[in-house]
Amino acid sequence: MAKFLIITQAAYINDLAWRVSLGGHQVKYHVGYKPYKNISDGFLDKVEDWKGEIDWADVIVIDAGFKNGSRISEELRAKGKKVIGGTRYTDRLEDDRAFGQAEMARKGIPIISLRNFSDAAEAVSYIRSRPRKYVYKPDGDSQEDKSLLCVGESAEGKDIIELIEKNAHKVKKFQLQDKVEGVEIGATAFFNGKEFLRPLAIGFEHKRLFPGNIGPSTIEMGTSVLWREESEMFDNILKKFQPELEKCGYVGCFDINCIINAEGIQPLEFTPRFGYPMMGIIQDSLDMDTGDFLYRFASGESFHIKTRPGFHIGVRIVMPPYPYHCKKVFEEYSRGKIIRIEGSKEGIHIEDVNLVNNEWVVSGEVGGALLVCGSGRTMAAAIEQAYGRISRIVIPNMYYRNDIGAGWSKEIKKLHEWGYLLDLD
Repeated sequence: MAKFLIITQAAYINDLAWRVSLGGHQVKYHVGYKPYKNISDGFLDKVEDWKGEIDWADVIVIDAGFKNGSRISEELRAKGKKVIGGTRYTDRLEDDRAFGQAEMARKGIPIISLRNFSDAAEAVSYIRSRPRKYVYKPDGDSQEDKSLLCVGESAEGKDIIELIEKNAHKVKKFQLQDKVEGVEIGATAFFNGKEFLRPLAIGFEHKRLFPGNIGPSTIEMGTSVLWREESEMFDNILKKFQPELEKCGYVGCFDINCIINAEGIQPLEFTPRFGYPMMGIIQDSLDMDTGDFLYRFASGESFHIKTRPGFHIGVRIVMPPYPYHCKKVFEEYSRGKIIRIEGSKEGIHIEDVNLVNNEWVVSGEVGGALLVCGSGRTMAAAIEQAYGRISRIVIPNMYYRNDIGAGWSKEIKKLHEWGYLLDLD
């Protein structure tokens, strides 16, 4: 059994750390952001002086967003430590969208028109001179608040103009990207420092808060996933970055989100880190111990990832005020609420949860509670299992989308018409 030091800023990888410990591995867990330090109390062995545990650890996992995390990852790798975490290059691919787009263009990958702005009046003038549907993407620190992201519906861009003017005082940098219609789909691959491992995880995200894909944007409300040995998104985009990833010594997830339509694959942006809730669904669909997988992956071993066959989905259960931030609402309606689960906890993953007197209780301050997964030989079977598990969960004031995976048949039909995933029904 291996010893893992797992470091996070915002407590996004509580479940990952817990699952590793459930496999019999030793885990020491550090949360950097003070208001979140109590999250997962009772589930994990917490440490404050993480630097004092470096020599103890066989594997170090540094979550995205940890202060100077990529620099620390690079320094520890240079000293011979096994580290899963970012690099300054991969961080920039995600954090600086203009750089990420430029890198894709340098590789000959067609990109969707994207323009950066730091002046609201200039952006408004740009839209009026070029009316169409736009996607508004806050940059810098503001991009962490997914509720600020907006996919426009007005053919003249009027809704985005209103949003720009309203947010001018708090969002100083942002991008405007042409809205492209089609099926949104992502491909996640694991890079071990030298090469990509197979298979690849193909994901269909559901980012809007309400069923029917309406309402405010969130980090995500659920995802449907399938594993594939091959993917056009991998061949046309991710694979082209192997030289850069090898050069910088990156070890971690490497994901590209795309729109596919009759014109082809049109990339949106990179996620070179653990994605959420994608990583929880990946864990649930592995046919191997999570800790063993991470150890072999961090060691640079070339191996085939053992996965369960079929389809997999994950549904997030959230609490007020999610996806917004309001301490008063959270304290009144969510904090300390007991999570009642009838029967087995299989397929149920923790987010901001503590273990108190042998009971799961909601903690944190943003309202993320659980991720509930299901698998099956068909998408319908995976959906049935996930929602069957949700039916056994009771948390006062909880809410979730009841249609994760429900649009599969329509989406796969469109993809077939355009020549993609032809072997799937």
